[in-house]
This record gives sequence, C-alpha cells and structure tokens, in this order.
Amino acid sequence: MKYDQEISALFDAWNQAIQSGDPDKVTAQYAFNGILLPTVSNQVRHNHTEIRDYFVHFLAKRPKGTINESNIRVYNDIAINSGVYTFDFTPPEGEPFSVTGRYTFVYQWLGNQWLIVEHHSSMMPEK
Repeated sequence: MKYDQEISALFDAWNQAIQSGDPDKVTAQYAFNGILLPTVSNQVRHNHTEIRDYFVHFLAKRPKGTINESNIRVYNDIAINSGVYTFDFTPPEGEPFSVTGRYTFVYQWLGNQWLIVEHHSSMMPEK
C-alpha cells in the first residue's frame, strides 16, 4: 500500500522516543488533544500533561517495543495501525521481563505531520 511504510515508520519514531527515556519526546508524538488508554494504568489520559505523567513512570522500566503483527489502514487524513506488540523491560532494579499486548494507534495528518490522536494498549488476555 502507498502509506504502509510511512505509517509503520511512525511506530519506529514513537519507539525511539520511548527508548530515549525522555517523556517529553514521547508526549510530542501525540496531538494536543490525543487520548491514551494505557496498558498499565486504569486512568485514561486526555492531554499532554496526563500523557506525560504516564510515560514518566513507564519509561523508568526502560521499555523497548517490537511489533509482532501490524495492520495499517489509511482513510484520507486518518491512519490506523493496530495489532500486537511486545515490550522488553530492563528496569534498573529487578529482573528483565516482557509483556505482549494489543495496540491501536490512530494518527491524524495535522498540517505537516502525523500525530497520535488515539492510542489504546492492553495486555493479551490469554497466556
């Protein structure tokens, strides 16, 4: 598809921001009014302040994401990438561990760039 590589690269940019350890770099990937439904928090995050707060704690575990399955669709100025990803964590204290989850990133073309307007992540229900 025409946009698959471009949309796929958005996850790579987000993952690089995650690996930087800088919550501001991660938050910058989201639209100002973006929504985050995070994996390891019951609180829906509605704006940059709340999204940043989530990533301050998430990044402390030193995550690195890998896409296991990706499904990309583009509808005019909206792009959706959903599937399965795995995060490997190497916390400064404790043993390394991995978590596999389902994800949906919804991006919107906002003037000159794609930004995340919706991100839903949940752990796989079956072991």
